[in-house]
Amino acid sequence: MAESFDSAMATLGRQPVDLLVIDLDGFEDHGDLSAAASLVRTRMGNPVLILCPYSKTSWLPELMTAGPLTYRVSPILSSEMQQAVSHALTEPLDAAANAQQQLLDKEKELRDLLAVQRNVQRALTGMDELPLMASQVCVALCTFPGVRHAALFHMKERGNLALEAQESRNHLDIAHLLGRTDQLLQLPVHEAFPPLLSVGTGELVLMDAPEKAGDPMLAMGLHDHGVRTILSLPLRSEAGGPVLGAVSLMFDRLIHPSREQFSCFGSLAQFISFGLAMSELKHQNDALAGQLTQITTTDALTGAVNRRHGEAQLDNEIRRARRYGIPLGVIAFDIDNFRSVNDIYGYPCGDKALRTVAMTVQDRLRTSDTLVRMRGEEFLIIATHTAAIDALKLAEKLRETIANTELPGCDNVTISLGVAQAGPEEGAATLLERLDAALHRAKRAGRNCVELAMAQ
Repeated sequence: MAESFDSAMATLGRQPVDLLVIDLDGFEDHGDLSAAASLVRTRMGNPVLILCPYSKTSWLPELMTAGPLTYRVSPILSSEMQQAVSHALTEPLDAAANAQQQLLDKEKELRDLLAVQRNVQRALTGMDELPLMASQVCVALCTFPGVRHAALFHMKERGNLALEAQESRNHLDIAHLLGRTDQLLQLPVHEAFPPLLSVGTGELVLMDAPEKAGDPMLAMGLHDHGVRTILSLPLRSEAGGPVLGAVSLMFDRLIHPSREQFSCFGSLAQFISFGLAMSELKHQNDALAGQLTQITTTDALTGAVNRRHGEAQLDNEIRRARRYGIPLGVIAFDIDNFRSVNDIYGYPCGDKALRTVAMTVQDRLRTSDTLVRMRGEEFLIIATHTAAIDALKLAEKLRETIANTELPGCDNVTISLGVAQAGPEEGAATLLERLDAALHRAKRAGRNCVELAMAQ
């Protein structure tokens, strides 16, 4: 018995040891991990048994690089301990046959690992939508032998860990078991349930018995669905980067992953992390593109389409109306005596009046119609599938509505409107000239009225 790694190293130097048993319970930092690896390395292939708490199973892959070993996830029963020691000390009766069987087992293991790796890579290829990608990844992970349930957890904004997708071959529903699908790190089991623990610690977690979590209800729920072993891995797009979530594999049997299996599952977690990161980046780019489009096509003060984009849209609608033989109505209007509003009440009040008029008009248009701010207090409405008579009716409603709309900080305003229907061969320039003429007639007629543009 040795109470420290240094004394164990000294003991190994003085006398031969049939079996080195390293209990990792109580050891914490990276120095302890390095010391444990050094002990394994000094054995030069002689039997080593690692007892590893499930919360520290992330140490196992690194210890495996130091030399061959067997391990058990602690705590374990005395009978299990005796069995593990006996297994570690027992030499095969036929060493050659045992070596041949190990080789065959290793070949099958590698085939299974390559198959699940290909399935996960296919699931990640060409998947732009995160929910669909996550669902396909879980389906792919369930193709590995013994995996009866796979789940992908994703860290949303403000530290909200959510269940993104799951695939079940044993009727287990993680959402039902945990009682929710988001804010999972706020659950009491966040330090016990392997995938939540993986996110919290940023480390791999292997649990070979649900009762080791210390939560009877959780253990019972997992046992009822035949879960024996849980392997969870954190998702990071880069080493040392923020944890993006976790992937969880639940097996229907006791497993002790080999070094190759740990490595493969670690690589799969890396692939999935890249998929998550790329999906998030695409959504961010889409959002930025939307914001850029909004900035470049929208008038900042009123929220209406700006003149440049509005004129381009008018050209498009004229061509579409001509191609399909459908009517296109256009309405031009401006706010009567708007300069006096600015002079009397000030420009801030004038800006509020512009916003109010634009919002009031926009609320009464169809989704297919477009409100354009042409200049100053002048606006244009592009009304698709609208003949002149219907455009006149709309203009009159807008005129009446604006006249009865109260404006903050100043008197009510009125608008004058000109209405036209695009001619069969008419271009945008000619149409706008006819509209402008109609609008001027409305102003000369005393304002707060509607005039129909003369036919082309």
